[in-house]
Amino acid sequence: MKYLITGYNGQLGYDIKRELISRGVNETSILAVDKDEMDITNRKQVFNVVKEFNPDVIFHCAAWTAVDKAEDMKDLVNEVNVIGTKNITDASIETDSKILYMSTDYVYDGTKDGIYVETDNVNPKSVYGETKFLGEEEVRRNPKHYITRISWVFGINGNNFIKTMLKLSEKLNELNVVDDQIGSPTYTVDLSHLLVDMANTDKYGTYHVTNDNYCSWAEFAEYIFKINKKNVKVNKVSTEQYLEITGTKQAYRPRNSKLSKEKLESNFYKLPTWEDATERYCEELKEKTLIKR
Repeated sequence: MKYLITGYNGQLGYDIKRELISRGVNETSILAVDKDEMDITNRKQVFNVVKEFNPDVIFHCAAWTAVDKAEDMKDLVNEVNVIGTKNITDASIETDSKILYMSTDYVYDGTKDGIYVETDNVNPKSVYGETKFLGEEEVRRNPKHYITRISWVFGINGNNFIKTMLKLSEKLNELNVVDDQIGSPTYTVDLSHLLVDMANTDKYGTYHVTNDNYCSWAEFAEYIFKINKKNVKVNKVSTEQYLEITGTKQAYRPRNSKLSKEKLESNFYKLPTWEDATERYCEELKEKTLIKR
């Protein structure tokens, strides 16, 4: 099997390669590229790279993910998340490759009472969410597709909420964190393990793939401080209060990002809880001396 990974410099792309290597896949069978090696918006370049490597599986992780900046750069975000994904999909169809596409909880508006299932209507309220859904639609043209809606991602290779909280804990003993957005933090190590398992099947379709259980950002922050023995008080505030206090403007964020894992469990398996994942991630950070002991 040959594997192509786009967006290798991101948190997930990096861990997918680590996962493949840990399973004994030879490095010559993995092509992990980022924008410098293959700009997904450059159709000719995409076709050259994909056809020359001729992968069995494409993990399409490359995307515009700066949610707030996206609001003012719609054309550019569309170019990356929609046109870029169209290019990758077209190339995957030509080479008869499976494609795994990373989508997001932002395809929903977050107004549902209860838990979202994969068949619920989408209603993205941000440029990021809208372009990621349009990317899904492109990917569905390849019959051999897996669309994974993921959320609140953290991994060793890049910035994320946990690293931000730990950095802030070095200089602050009190923080305002929103308590009205609920979702599932997701560890790229767990995610990449499942994605590789998924790629080795023909159980195509759309899945919600996050760590198990739900929390608010404030509860997530409290847990991070607790397990790292950081004495930081978390003030639980609403999204509106947070924006008022900080004087910032943000893209729309879904309040309810509770995604059902039933379909995932019936076809594959549930991922560990976000609490367990957070603990293991913080151990990984300590090993890499990124947390002050």
